[in-house]
Amino acid sequence: MNAPGSGGGRRAEEWQPVCRVAELEVERGATALVHGQAIAIFRTQDDQVYALGNHDPFAKQSVLARGIVGTRGETPFVASPLHKHAFDLRSGRCLDDRNVSVPAYDVRVIEGVVLVGHRKPDAA
Repeated sequence: MNAPGSGGGRRAEEWQPVCRVAELEVERGATALVHGQAIAIFRTQDDQVYALGNHDPFAKQSVLARGIVGTRGETPFVASPLHKHAFDLRSGRCLDDRNVSVPAYDVRVIEGVVLVGHRKPDAA
């Protein structure tokens, strides 16, 4: 199973193993330090794995991993546990304020291991 945004052209050393996908609870966040950044990692009901920066820009705290995971239409999101702003798990874009986003990271799963790559380019 590969997660969206696998970024297959990057060198192997740029991908940091984080955990086994089976260790991630469905619709719950986990945190990890990846490339020196605090990352929130999420596994959705359809077994996709996403990674966002853990810092909530509205609350100014590292809390997104404790947020509520859901969908709006076809868009998977996490809602901050403090101010309830929703962030698209694919792009990091805030669904409630299009001028705000959090970093989104490339993720792939190989042989059951979640690997996190570098930050995705900012969404347009």
